[in-house]
Amino acid sequence: MMLLSEFGLVPDVFDAASYSSEELADVHLRQLKEALIEEGVVRNLRNGEWLQTFSGDTRVWHRRGKELLKKLKTQNRLRPSPPCLSNTPTDDRAWCTEALDSHKSSPLRGIVASDATCEHYRKEPTVASITKLANAPWWTSRSPSVRLSRTLADYERHLALVLASANSAMLIDPHLDPRQRRYGDVITLLEGMRGRTPVPLIEVHRVCYFDTRDKRNQHDIAGWQNMFQPWVAPLREAGLSAEVFIWDDFHDRYIITDLIGIVLPNGLDTTADANALTTWSRLGRPQRDDIQREFDPASNRHSLRGRFKLP
Repeated sequence: MMLLSEFGLVPDVFDAASYSSEELADVHLRQLKEALIEEGVVRNLRNGEWLQTFSGDTRVWHRRGKELLKKLKTQNRLRPSPPCLSNTPTDDRAWCTEALDSHKSSPLRGIVASDATCEHYRKEPTVASITKLANAPWWTSRSPSVRLSRTLADYERHLALVLASANSAMLIDPHLDPRQRRYGDVITLLEGMRGRTPVPLIEVHRVCYFDTRDKRNQHDIAGWQNMFQPWVAPLREAGLSAEVFIWDDFHDRYIITDLIGIVLPNGLDTTADANALTTWSRLGRPQRDDIQREFDPASNRHSLRGRFKLP
């Protein structure tokens, strides 16, 4: 179970002719849109050829479908993938086969198609009709929270899609300290954002003290820069940079990206204790946006003690 999932969509999902009525299309496409915008990305098959199928005027795309396509593009929710079939699909069944072959190479959460296309793939549990998603276990088992071990392996498994897709990431943890062993794996997670164009924006937010009873070094920017020195070489090698914000005080821990927001009760610290578990929860879009605003220096919700860039 992942908090952000990748889906395959057959073009006929967007076709008005796939539905028995305008109202039925509206209901099902709205349901799909709500799920994708909150918790999903869509595989743009054959390095974007999938998206190009909607540029012609040979089919009538439902207005809700066109709205969804626009949202997927503007919100960075389309992920290109390499071709699988030898030739570009020319009909919906071929696109479904392309999605299935792509799924075999890199697993999708599921593939959504029309009733007509699903008739030809009844033995494929990964394929479900948009009008019968309630019957698909991979759809109904979605959850806004996950239980995972506090290990790098589990963090990478649950954040791989997020960090490989997001254009921005805010790591918010009042006690994040790259010099401490328990935070030593955070830079490894960030390296999962390498090789992207444009280069993702990375921000780190922490408080200006180590001990609530002793806040003497809250203005020691040189000291805070030295704290993050272990990240300089790895970020440079990965072609990444980060901006660090030092705040007066805050408590809760999050990862906030342009795709998803996650509550992290223990932050991103790891442990060798295999029995140490934590629970991550996906934020609703309004809450995610509000937290992002909270840590914008212009909001004045906290007092900014300093900021600097790495490397």
